[in-house]
Amino acid sequence: MNLTDKGLFREAALVDGTWIDRADMEVTNPATGTVLGYMPDCTAAETEAAIAAAEHAMVDWKTLSNAERADLLMAWHDLMLAHADDLAQILTAEQGKPLAEARGEILYGASFVRWFAEEARRINGQIIPSPVKDKKIFAMKEPVGVCAIITPWNFPNAMITRKVAPGLAAGCTMVIKPSDFTPYSALALGVLAERAGIPKGVINVLTGRPEEIGAALTSSPIVRKLSFTGSTRIGALLAAQCAPTLKKLSLELGGNAPFIVFDDANLDAAVEGAMASKFRNGGQTCVCANRILVQSGIHDAFVAALSEKVDALQVGPGTDAETTIGPMINAAAIAKISAHMEDALSKGAMRTTRSRNLSAQYADPVVLKGATTEMRLAAEETFGPVAPVFQFETEAEALSIANGTPFGLAAYFYTTDMARAFRFGEALECGLVGLNTGAVSHAEAPFGGVKSSGLGREGAQEGIEEYLETKAFHFGGLG
Repeated sequence: MNLTDKGLFREAALVDGTWIDRADMEVTNPATGTVLGYMPDCTAAETEAAIAAAEHAMVDWKTLSNAERADLLMAWHDLMLAHADDLAQILTAEQGKPLAEARGEILYGASFVRWFAEEARRINGQIIPSPVKDKKIFAMKEPVGVCAIITPWNFPNAMITRKVAPGLAAGCTMVIKPSDFTPYSALALGVLAERAGIPKGVINVLTGRPEEIGAALTSSPIVRKLSFTGSTRIGALLAAQCAPTLKKLSLELGGNAPFIVFDDANLDAAVEGAMASKFRNGGQTCVCANRILVQSGIHDAFVAALSEKVDALQVGPGTDAETTIGPMINAAAIAKISAHMEDALSKGAMRTTRSRNLSAQYADPVVLKGATTEMRLAAEETFGPVAPVFQFETEAEALSIANGTPFGLAAYFYTTDMARAFRFGEALECGLVGLNTGAVSHAEAPFGGVKSSGLGREGAQEGIEEYLETKAFHFGGLG
């Protein structure tokens, strides 16, 4: 990496303002397989120290005025923008996505910090009319407490800011566990938080394997909230571990997003939306189009147009200017993609895009027509650049397929029929709906799922409420 500010690349965990520099574990570059750097494998004792530091720091942090916390968050935001190019380089080196896409993530991540800096000034309680004339009742908003933040590798910058910014705005303090595949983006944010003047102990970053750190976080009575983004299996496990201490939970879990195109859709817009949704980050997103459902009247034209666009994608290292699809995160991801492809082809799916001679760490972007609900990719997230197309005849059939999984995170549909837009959109069982758009995530909008896709919401006003408790204050003796 050719960083302008080399101090942003830290190979150390951050606990109570102290950088723990220990080379226990390797971090590899997914594009090359070479060692990018090292990190500590933090222990339960170091996790407990981070929790204690966050508890101590919260005494002063929560007593700052909302405006003071807002100003510190804005200083953090401004530093992110000032160092966006370096942060993007770090992100691409450890995660693999193209540099332009990585820089987009940095700006997207910073937008949450700005939004919640502004929301910090608008944390309001209310006065409730009392049934007794000599009493006043106040509903007061207070921070939840110390929060544990566990984030995934696919958006190693934005998944942190989307969780941490509202917590800090509310007056909470943080213990962050980033993915052991992508720790350096989190650590760079820790460096910038220090420079922004955020006090020590308010943000702690623990690197290493998840088992020991996670067990210490979930069992601690000091930690009052857990926010996790990842698989439904791990989310359920964490929820069970948090149950004895009754922690507040935010869980953004697996998805299996349908992308439905009706006969009356604008074909060009639908194809562009499918490209944006399906192939962003190489298909390694929880809201990407996992099942593309196309009505029979437009099916053939859609498949042809989508296949042409996919054939034009450039696969390679994220640092190459022409790359639009970078490497997959690891060999396990490649194996799952290959298994889904083999299963689909064996059950009658047909490939409509060209084959490429790619290195082992890359996945070929593919369109498959003839997909059916009996295939594995209909029930499981592929998490890769495979676009299966299912043909349907009626709206009822499309709705049955779309809702026919345990998941309910995102769904997309394209139509110019406004009656259908409301009818179908309301019938979809999911937390996020995109009508004639392939993008459903902004700082200003709530983000989260239903059914097995999770609990709670991030972003928007709902995002900060997840880090607040309501205290009813009954003030008597006023007669």
